[in-house]
Amino acid sequence: MTERASEIAAFLAAAGWGAAERRHLAGDASDRRYERLRLAAATAVLMDNPPGGADDPAAFSAMARHLSGLGLSAPAILAEDLSRGFLLLEDLGDDLYARLLQADPAREAELYAPAVDVLVHLQQAAAPCALVNLSAEDWATAAGFALDWYAFAATGRKPDPAAFLSGLTAALQAHADGPRVLILRDYHAENLLWLPGRAGLKRVGLLDFQLGQMGQPGYDLVSLLQDARRDVSRGTEAAMIARFAAATGANPQAFAAQYATLGAQRALRILGVFVRLCLVAGKPGYLRLIPRVWGQLQANLAHPALAELRAICDDLLPAPTPDILQKIEQQCPASPSR
Repeated sequence: MTERASEIAAFLAAAGWGAAERRHLAGDASDRRYERLRLAAATAVLMDNPPGGADDPAAFSAMARHLSGLGLSAPAILAEDLSRGFLLLEDLGDDLYARLLQADPAREAELYAPAVDVLVHLQQAAAPCALVNLSAEDWATAAGFALDWYAFAATGRKPDPAAFLSGLTAALQAHADGPRVLILRDYHAENLLWLPGRAGLKRVGLLDFQLGQMGQPGYDLVSLLQDARRDVSRGTEAAMIARFAAATGANPQAFAAQYATLGAQRALRILGVFVRLCLVAGKPGYLRLIPRVWGQLQANLAHPALAELRAICDDLLPAPTPDILQKIEQQCPASPSR
């Protein structure tokens, strides 16, 4: 038994779950892994989040309690050892939005409407203190992953970022740099659960929110409706944008520019993140998602407010043709560096 396995066994024993049956549940793009525990008729979820990674289990614990305090369905914390990176969580089940919608795409509007209402409720409440609050320049720099990883892997050269950073910063300052609200950042169908046995907003179960920070009201809406892993119908996207704007009192024209700007920023960063996951973490599967993200980027850049940024991106970023994606995949190591 490894040292980590011994620590997990001790944690579970102290929490009263030492005799539980354990089954691997999931992993993700981070170093976290999950197990479902079963003890008689009861179930729970173990989050194993080794110290020293990018994600802080203390941040997950604090945000879970904040969300629960707002009447939302984050997993209850049953036990925790933050120094070692262990959390024992309430088991919210298996009905991920992504799974339900794959089985029945006609339920899209039914499921997305309450998810939008959760965002409205979340943003109307006071946010926790001392959360990260990035400037427009910081958000633009984060999108520079598109140059550092995607463009470099596709062309063999790293473009001069000056025009890109200047153009994206200007667009963000003009259209998406107003008062901040709490955003969860990864608010999409793989991180939402449908809990029909609960009432109201509690029907939407929330996962993967430990990177919550201050941001623009439209950011999580973009995350939900421009999902890198599934196609959201244009009708649902338009209806949910209108629902959110009406509920928050946003001017539809101004919000459309904000939505497109945030969508472009997010898509650009994801292009780089997915290539980095291939080149550094040895996970080429993310490359198959790039054409969808590229399509979302082009749709956002088509907004008239982003004409200058579109010209810059057209100049610096090649389209992800099959040949380019194959070239990138050939650079993916058999033995990842992390």
